Amino acid sequence: MDTRLPYDPAVLALIDNIQEGLNRLRQLVQKQPESLDPTDPRNKQPDGKFTPRGVEICYRLFDQGMTRYGVSRLMGISFGAATYRLARWQKEGGRDRTRTTLD
Repeated sequence: MDTRLPYDPAVLALIDNIQEGLNRLRQLVQKQPESLDPTDPRNKQPDGKFTPRGVEICYRLFDQGMTRYGVSRLMGISFGAATYRLARWQKEGGRDRTRTTLD
């Protein structure tokens, strides 16, 4: 006797959505080596704003000589937001600023 449920694309989409959420959660709690991955989920809060870690990643990209456009593309932020972060980076001393640790 076959006990499988009938095929339902909505259920499969829900399973994929749950799996994506679990993968994101795993990345958030898993110890990872320090990296400048601009797409790391720990860089942004759920509302899209930078976490302190995301700000530091952005600043480190500027430290490496990246342009506002490059940072905006890599970090998934607007050009205006990258311009704001560049001004903050310069105000904090640019390459000579005190770096914070990446958690």
